[in-house]
Amino acid sequence: MDSVLDFLLTEPLAAAPLDDVAAAWTRHRVAANRFGKPVDVALAGGFGADRLGYAFLSGYQEALRTLIPDLPADELVALCATEAGGGHPSAIRTTLAEDQGAVRLNGTKTFATLGMLAHRLVVIASAGADEAGRNRLRATMVDVRAAGVHVTNLPATAFAPEIPHAMVTLTDVAAVVLPGDGYLDYLRPFRTIEDVHVLAAALGWLIRVARAADWPRSALQRLLTAVSAVRGLDIDAPSSPGVHIALGGAFDYVGTVLTELDSLWASADSATRQLWERDRPLLTIAGRVRDQRLATAWRSVRPEPEQAV
Repeated sequence: MDSVLDFLLTEPLAAAPLDDVAAAWTRHRVAANRFGKPVDVALAGGFGADRLGYAFLSGYQEALRTLIPDLPADELVALCATEAGGGHPSAIRTTLAEDQGAVRLNGTKTFATLGMLAHRLVVIASAGADEAGRNRLRATMVDVRAAGVHVTNLPATAFAPEIPHAMVTLTDVAAVVLPGDGYLDYLRPFRTIEDVHVLAAALGWLIRVARAADWPRSALQRLLTAVSAVRGLDIDAPSSPGVHIALGGAFDYVGTVLTELDSLWASADSATRQLWERDRPLLTIAGRVRDQRLATAWRSVRPEPEQAV
C-alpha cells in the first residue's frame, strides 16, 4: 500500500477537469482503492479534486465512513440532522415511531448536504423524552428512494456551489435504526470527525495546487507537516478533550500556513486562484462551534481556579 505522504508528493496530477459531483465521486473512488484509512482516502481524494468544493466531498464522505464503517463503498451518503430550530439535540423534532417491528419517520430536515445526489440518508430522529425530559435521539438509515421521502433542492451557496444542499421531508418513511445513542454515538462525534476529514481533504488539494504552481519546497514541507498533524489525531476517540485541543492547534497551524502562502497564489493559474478566493470560507464553517468545543475541552482538563470573594 502506498505511503500517502509519498503519494501527495509524487502522484501525477490529473489533468481532466471535473464537470460535476458524479465525476468527482468517480475520481474519489479511484483514490479510495489505494488507501485503507478514511483520513488517507480523504487526503488522496482532495489531491485528486480540481477545486476545494470537490475536496470537501471527499472529506465529508470519508467522515461518514469513519462514523459508520459498514456504509456501502460506492454510494453517496448524507447526514440529516439540522431542522428549523437548528442542529442542537433539543431542536430535533423528526419523530421515530415503532409499530409491530416497523420503524417510521416523520419530520423535515432543512439542510442536507448533497441533497438529491445522496443514495442513503443518515437521519437523526427523536424517540421521545427520557426521565429527565431530554430528547432521546436515535440514528436511522433511510434509502432516499423510499416511499415518503421528498427532497427539495436549496439555492446554491455562495462558496462551493457545486455541492448541492436540500430540504428533506419524511412522511411515514421506513427506516433502519442504527445501534447506539443518536447524540453520543453519531451527532456529537461527527462534528469532530467531519472537521478532521474535511481539513485533511483541503490539505490534499492545497498540495496539488502547490505542485501544479511549482511553489517552493518550504511551502510543501509546511503543508505536509499540517497533514501529519491531522493524520496523528486519535480519531477513534473523537469526543476526547485531548483530540479537541489538538485539533484546535491543527486549525491554528493551518491558518498560519495559509497566511504564509497568500503571496504565492499569484503563481497559480487564474481559474484555480479565483475558485480559492470564492471557496476559502468553506474552511471557517462551524468555527464558532469548534471554538466552544475547544473551550469546553480545556475546562475539562484544566479547570479555571475559583475566584476569590
